[in-house]
Amino acid sequence: MDKLIKVGLIGFGAGGQTFHAPVLTTVHGLQLAKIRAVKPEQVNPARVKYSQAEIVQTSAEIFEDENIDLVIITTPNTSHHSLALQALQADKHVVVDKPFTTNTKDADELIEEATKRNLILSVYHSRRFDSDFYTVQKIIKNNLLGGLVEMESRYDRFRNYLKPNAWREEDAPGSGILYDLGSHLIDQAQTLFGLPDTVSADLGIQRKGGKAIDNFEIILHFPGLKVTLKAGMLVREPLPRFILLGNDGSFVKYGLDVQEEALKAGFTSLTKNSWGIEPADIWGTLNTEIDGQHFIGKIESEKGDYSRFYNNIYNAIIGKEELIVTPVQARNNVRIIELAMQSQKEKRTIDFTF
Repeated sequence: MDKLIKVGLIGFGAGGQTFHAPVLTTVHGLQLAKIRAVKPEQVNPARVKYSQAEIVQTSAEIFEDENIDLVIITTPNTSHHSLALQALQADKHVVVDKPFTTNTKDADELIEEATKRNLILSVYHSRRFDSDFYTVQKIIKNNLLGGLVEMESRYDRFRNYLKPNAWREEDAPGSGILYDLGSHLIDQAQTLFGLPDTVSADLGIQRKGGKAIDNFEIILHFPGLKVTLKAGMLVREPLPRFILLGNDGSFVKYGLDVQEEALKAGFTSLTKNSWGIEPADIWGTLNTEIDGQHFIGKIESEKGDYSRFYNNIYNAIIGKEELIVTPVQARNNVRIIELAMQSQKEKRTIDFTF
């Protein structure tokens, strides 16, 4: 009989409700046993949707429960380090929502603690499991563009106002879209190409009255390859999600993976047959030369699958798989953010250093 892993979820805001609880509960072997939810708008949905779970008011009630094997932390970024450290010291396996921490010093401390205790520690970089990212990986792996020379990846939103009382809008560590959307883009770039030689960045605040970064352009320089990562809060007309340029051709992709909207609508991979399948109207366009023949046309997107992350966490805990998202990779995503901020401050390109 497969081992049952009991899970404690700390935080039941947008992240816990939309991206974690619905996904982890689709995974055989994971049981959501406790949820820390404090606000009425969190407590009531938790009780209705996850009646099997005990709703608690404090994180300590999860840390001190000997039956809890895995703790998931989906709280404001500044609390990630403290809560993850307490969970590890209570001998729990830990998943932290992205970004891992607000600085690499805190990340290194968590990695050291997890290693010392032989515990699984990972970060929820869910965009590795997007359909469009899987498609980009396949195109690069199969060398469909020849030698890749440039990639642009962007993740935009349109919100021309500031959310009141939103911690992400404050001038504080871990706030703004550099840590939010930037974490996703940097992680995808690192997954594809490893660590860059140098980092340069242009970070800004475009909305009136804004305190946190709401627009960025980061350039990661690799040998023979330029990777540009962009995001903004004032992008009303959709721009390409991916642009790949190679010696033999190009690939351009519009539109976002469909899993987020499906989760927001209340679906999961167990209740929606077309889970993770993009509609044909947002498939990417490939224009290239293959075996001496010019090809131009749509490329069907690969199927996305967020549940693969938590399947991997389960299998890593029971010793059947290696982690897909390692804490060292997540730590290096934070390092690139630090170097991007240094680049902006000093107005120069920065060598990548650990």
